[in-house]
Amino acid sequence: MLQKLAGIEARYQEINQMLMEVGEDYQRAAELGIERAELEPLVNKAGEYRQLLERRDEAQTLLDTDDEMRQLAQTELAEVEPLIEDIEREIKSMLLPRDPRDQRNVIFEIRAGTGGDEAALFAADLFRIYSRYAERKRWSVELLSVNEIGIGGYKEIIFQVKGKGAYSRLKYESGVHRVQRIPVTESQGRIHTSTATVAVLAEVDEVEIDIPENDIKIDVYKSAGAGGQNVQKNATAIRITHLPTGIVVSCQDERSQLQNRMRAMSILRARLYEMEVEKQREEREENRRSQVGTGERSEKIRTYNYPQSRVTDHRINISSYNMPAILDGDIDQFVDELSTRDEAERLAAVGLDD
Repeated sequence: MLQKLAGIEARYQEINQMLMEVGEDYQRAAELGIERAELEPLVNKAGEYRQLLERRDEAQTLLDTDDEMRQLAQTELAEVEPLIEDIEREIKSMLLPRDPRDQRNVIFEIRAGTGGDEAALFAADLFRIYSRYAERKRWSVELLSVNEIGIGGYKEIIFQVKGKGAYSRLKYESGVHRVQRIPVTESQGRIHTSTATVAVLAEVDEVEIDIPENDIKIDVYKSAGAGGQNVQKNATAIRITHLPTGIVVSCQDERSQLQNRMRAMSILRARLYEMEVEKQREEREENRRSQVGTGERSEKIRTYNYPQSRVTDHRINISSYNMPAILDGDIDQFVDELSTRDEAERLAAVGLDD
């Protein structure tokens, strides 16, 4: 790790020298300034780390002296060793490559899976969970597209969560969510199992994903509400088909055709970006399918068992028995552990887990 830090410190000093010589090339100065700002926290932490190592080395040299000095050295070591362990964990975390999407806004796609109306009602429950979680984080939520069933559920709901670091926290929610409960329509009190799928996409800037006009087909139609009734006399709803991939995005909730088109294009860019990321990772499946599976009951990342008031995340084998809190958006216990384990796996992958 010291070798890695030495390379970073050398680059930091090189940038400082370059900034002194850059002259009136303001664009280059700005680029160097950004890189310097990114490296500075790690360089400062490296300085603290070296000071602690020096304190430990000095204390260790006193262990073979007289009793009084040995006692002082042991006291110093007892104080400095935990500090070294803590700062090593911090530095290892800082050395990990950052996902460039982590600080971005998020586009959520929740779809009813197996279970009919009950699955649609569960999709609405998931929307409430993430809406309340966003409120807790002081993020904003904006609906992009809604397909309701008329009794309070959603066949599909697409919405955006805006806030710093939204993707870094919410990316672990992608997958199949399963619910076990007695539906309100069940007269015999039997427990049913239903599913909903969640896909979490990072918002993408227009300049990052170039979509040629020839690659898309745009259909315009009248917006319709629950049950099929027209809620707009004018044709303002937009359906965009990306011809190379077959991806279809529809938006109808805005009052103008332009607004619906902008939203649909935003969703399309996010989906295409995710597909490119998956391609780079040599995944064989299309992005949304790789995230959420097929919606079958056997594929699940989390189960919400109402009779037992239990929510279990199967990836980390952790359960909460406080269903009301989970439904109110209190999911940090799952997100924190998923984030911790993800970091541990990445540390092992780059050889920083010793």
